[in-house]
Amino acid sequence: MGDLLKLLGGGLAGPLFIVVGLLLFYKLLAQFNLNLEPVVSVMVALSPIWVPVALFYILYENWFYYVRLKFAHAQGRSTLRVHLPQEVFKSPEAMEGVLAQIHNTNGPDNLMQSWLDGKYPLWYSFELVSIGGEVRFYINVPTKKTKNAVEAQLYAFYPGIEVTEEMHDYTDEITWDTEKYEYMSFHVGKKEEEIMPIKTYIDFGLDKLPKEEEKFEPMAAMLEQLGKAKPHERIWIQFLCLPHFKRNFKNGNIHETATWEKAARAKIDEMLKRDQRPDPEEPAERAPLLTAGERDTIAAIERNVSKYAYETAIRWMYIVEKGKFDGDFISPMIRSFSMYDMIGRNGVGVRWRTDFDYNWLQDRSGKRKLALKKRELKDYKLRKYTYDLKTKVDYPKVFSVEELATMYHIPGSSIVTPTMPRITSTRKEAPSNLPTGRSVKL
Repeated sequence: MGDLLKLLGGGLAGPLFIVVGLLLFYKLLAQFNLNLEPVVSVMVALSPIWVPVALFYILYENWFYYVRLKFAHAQGRSTLRVHLPQEVFKSPEAMEGVLAQIHNTNGPDNLMQSWLDGKYPLWYSFELVSIGGEVRFYINVPTKKTKNAVEAQLYAFYPGIEVTEEMHDYTDEITWDTEKYEYMSFHVGKKEEEIMPIKTYIDFGLDKLPKEEEKFEPMAAMLEQLGKAKPHERIWIQFLCLPHFKRNFKNGNIHETATWEKAARAKIDEMLKRDQRPDPEEPAERAPLLTAGERDTIAAIERNVSKYAYETAIRWMYIVEKGKFDGDFISPMIRSFSMYDMIGRNGVGVRWRTDFDYNWLQDRSGKRKLALKKRELKDYKLRKYTYDLKTKVDYPKVFSVEELATMYHIPGSSIVTPTMPRITSTRKEAPSNLPTGRSVKL
């Protein structure tokens, strides 16, 4: 009911402000003895044309907010905990397969589904959590259709793991209580253009399947830092992923938006100088001389955009008991994301935080900072992302499944972090030749 009232209020607010504004404008011009009757007559005569158009644009966002919120509520959310097996010999390519298989499972098939039912792709949340130093892997997904698909793909690519649904979300243990907890939140993302790839498992050589003792685990620094959390500390890392797809009228968008392949082609053309005219003095156009690094970058861009991708927002929160905030923990945690940096291409770093550069000037009372921290805690629990509308510096950027799988995957046996529990037994199916009935001898 509250959402419906919000829809009606938002829909009526626009036309009401327009009418009030026109009346005030009319009164103002009347003070100068200007004859507005011809203008008003033309506007009234053309009202069957412009009024429906104006009302459509006013109600468009409010309508989609309502139907999509209704669709999301109907899907429900489930938090899956992934229990790691004793031995994992798969490279991050296995998680890339999982991410590719579950891409766009909630996409609309026709206009009715998108415009009336509000069907649209929903956020997946891949989470790394340290609760007092115990490192856990979680995946929060829509319940209908998606939950079973995610479980099936995880078991298909990682046969030894165990996936269980949590009865209570782990975030429920933390409430907004400034007398009990201190909070800090960071938004992490690509530092440069989204089409420029970060360092992936292919660059680490893991696609060649080296021996387990020779593997270099990209997540090692992050997992080790999470394992160092003290009993009174909580570190939550969240990879919010929305399938990247072409926006058009069919899926509920007025303005068509292309996927990142177009930007990638433009970047490659720029690097190859295809948009430059040849020198008139030259008899023929010369191909630019590329360095080995530039050739590798172009190949990485082409490989990256040829795969499924997600619009990704990364958030991590540091929650600690009141009076025990450890500022020395923040910097090593931030540096753990630099494992994916490649100079000359792209990197991953903090784009926004619940703090200000000049607190004495921007937030003297501290109320703005508290409001941001409260919003971040709520958004994390809802698996929602709110970015800075003014600067858009932390706007979600596109990551390919290759890039995401590098940052979030089931780590191999080379990781021996003692606070990261692994299951002691291996999941096996029952033999197919077991008797199914009861035989009776006469």
